[in-house]
Amino acid sequence: MSCSIAVSNSPVFSSPSSSLFETLALPLTHVKFSPSSSLSPTPSSPSPSSPFRFRLQKPPTGTTSTSSSSASSSASAAVVGVGAASPQTILKRKRPAKLDIPVAAMSFGGMVTPREVRRDELEEEREGCYSVYCKRGRRESMEDRYSAVLDFQGDSKQAVFGIFDGHGGAKAAEFAAENLDKNILEEVMKRGEHEIRDAVKRGYLNTDSEFLKEDVHGGSCCVTALIRKGTLVVSNAGDCRAVMSRGGIAEALTSDHRPSREDERNRIETLGGYVDLCHGLWRVQGSLAVSRGIGDRHLKQWIIAEPETTIIRIKPEYEFLILASDGLWDKVSNQEAVDIARRFCRGIDVPAPMLACKKLVDLSVSRGSVDDISVMLIPLNRYI
Repeated sequence: MSCSIAVSNSPVFSSPSSSLFETLALPLTHVKFSPSSSLSPTPSSPSPSSPFRFRLQKPPTGTTSTSSSSASSSASAAVVGVGAASPQTILKRKRPAKLDIPVAAMSFGGMVTPREVRRDELEEEREGCYSVYCKRGRRESMEDRYSAVLDFQGDSKQAVFGIFDGHGGAKAAEFAAENLDKNILEEVMKRGEHEIRDAVKRGYLNTDSEFLKEDVHGGSCCVTALIRKGTLVVSNAGDCRAVMSRGGIAEALTSDHRPSREDERNRIETLGGYVDLCHGLWRVQGSLAVSRGIGDRHLKQWIIAEPETTIIRIKPEYEFLILASDGLWDKVSNQEAVDIARRFCRGIDVPAPMLACKKLVDLSVSRGSVDDISVMLIPLNRYI
């Protein structure tokens, strides 16, 4: 007597008729069955908890099938009749078709798609006019931007500069860098010198409203410097900052717009918002750590684009102006920044303002900054 055993290769399949069962032929000449044994030759249903099925069958009277494609063999693929005269004859199961499974890197966002090459560093210099250096932090891509317009209306003493620190992506910073300077200059031409403060304000507000029409998320802090007819007009919305060296003494020309400022917190609360402390930072609606800027559609009721502006006449003791994102100011004080920049810009035969910008960025990184950092240095003496 022989026995056919269907052994499951996977606990997922419970039917022995599956193609994932292997059939073994075992001679039973040495096995004795008691009348009460569950393995008696009489048919019995297998235990539901057992992964094995034992089936006994009579020796066939004809030849054993060798074609797995025939209807009779396909119906009995899991249990194969084995003749007593040839107990070694075994019909193996047909290998299932190969599955083509796409191979992809695992990520929380699904399959990884190609992305544009990241720019880790940006630098640009116009000798005697400005130097700017930007370095990416630990973000996936650089969100800081800058702009510079020289020789406005053919006048070498007129210019507009800007640093833009994006959050929630770089779209708002890109938009501001491309449009804010133009909008400011357009308003200045309309209104004239006596309304220059209001002209800059309208430039900021127009840029903000235009960006909101783009239906794009994110926002940007901004700091700009308009130089026109010997006058320096510095404006900001957010925590980008402008610091001037006045005979080696640092003088901040802007004040950071953060929810921790009492006047900013009062303004937000008056408008029905709230400010709370999250992980050591004061945030608007528990979300944004700045209280003014371009964009931020979801918080527009409280995050306004209206800038604060400082206007001064440029004097000989005004050496240079530093515009920078908070990636610098969070780790480097105003006076430290001026002291380091002066080493490369004053009292030397060949000034190296670009090197000064890089030194400031490196100092911030060495102190643990993981943010994007942008630094622009503008000599002021040439604009007197």
